Amino acid sequence: MSRAATAARSPLWRDRTFGTYWIAQSLSAAGDSFAYLAVPLLVLQATGSVARMGLLTAVAGAASVVAGIFGGVLVDRYDRRTLMIAADLARLVLYGLVPLAWLAGPQVWLLFVVLPICEAAGMVFQVAAVTAVRNLVDSDRITEANGRLQATFAAAAVLGPLLAGVVSARFGPALAIAVNAASFALSAAGLWLIRLRPARADTAAPATRERPLAEFLAGARFLWRQPVLRALTVLLSVFIFLTYGFTDVLIYHVTHDLGGSEGTVGTVLGLAALGTVAGALLVAPLRRRRGFGATWIGAHSVCGFAVAGVGLATNVPAVTALTAVYLCCLSIGGICSMSLRQEITPDHLLGRVTSAFWSTHYALGPIGAATLTWAAGRYGVPAVTLAAGAGCLLVAVGGLFTPVRRAGAVSAVARVRTPGT
Repeated sequence: MSRAATAARSPLWRDRTFGTYWIAQSLSAAGDSFAYLAVPLLVLQATGSVARMGLLTAVAGAASVVAGIFGGVLVDRYDRRTLMIAADLARLVLYGLVPLAWLAGPQVWLLFVVLPICEAAGMVFQVAAVTAVRNLVDSDRITEANGRLQATFAAAAVLGPLLAGVVSARFGPALAIAVNAASFALSAAGLWLIRLRPARADTAAPATRERPLAEFLAGARFLWRQPVLRALTVLLSVFIFLTYGFTDVLIYHVTHDLGGSEGTVGTVLGLAALGTVAGALLVAPLRRRRGFGATWIGAHSVCGFAVAGVGLATNVPAVTALTAVYLCCLSIGGICSMSLRQEITPDHLLGRVTSAFWSTHYALGPIGAATLTWAAGRYGVPAVTLAAGAGCLLVAVGGLFTPVRRAGAVSAVARVRTPGT
């Protein structure tokens, strides 16, 4: 019996290759959650400025966007597993420099050097990781695999911020970043132990190659010619502008407005990550029952209300609950759109389509982060989250007037396929 047939009959967790990949990336996700909390805390601790936090997020985000332009070309040209291992090792070294440098005192400038490079490497890794799912499981199990991966990542992220808050409060945020650096070694080791399936003959890359920019544009053209994918790209570009700086604003709100400590922030982010777990577990049955369009639009509508509510909340439990709702719906919408791209894109274009999508829709993120955090410091968190939440709701309403609304779990795939593919 072939491996594909066996996997189709067995739970995904019993597939050794997928299971190894799953465990390694879950451990890495737990480490990432340390940096997710520790980097903003390092900046806030050293400068006391939410605007400086937003500036660092913006610079790192810009580097990620630039890397995304050519990341897909690299992923489609070279071995995806090797690229992921190289990205992990680069981040292991770079993040490891931060706690060493902090021994001599706060070195905020170093974060503006290390974080953009790490985010660029992370973008290449994420493009490769998304495309690798296609080489790990059968096409009819992609949504299930994505849901399980994201659920486990989120479960690891529940414990991560809680521990990061304790470590940051007791030993300082720099040590929490050291934990994140070590997690990349675990991820690289896990990737070293697996082998990805080769691409099917009907989706393999053509023998001839073009210039990198031309290859990237091939992915962008494929993305733009699909009505549903085009609409999603435009709508999510606006959504990311409104929410890219949300975590910085949340941390500032908890520490500045509500008087919370580093441990409080870790608790909020850790417990709220349970929402991501719930979303990852709910997305597959929701999409099967309600279809792609209804699930995506509904999830982003609820995101808008949750974002608005966070800034208006006057106590930590309410902020935690609303953030959990936001992360739950963000997970549902994100997994839906990612799975759709994986299902309908030819394998030899998948990296470029993914990078074109991310580069386009993240392009406004750095500007949004800088704007959101500057406005929070000037006008206060409630006004900013209310405006951002209203904008998110408008994004969801906009989906009603695009092909996204009519996209069903099956019909969407049939409708967006390129003729002849």
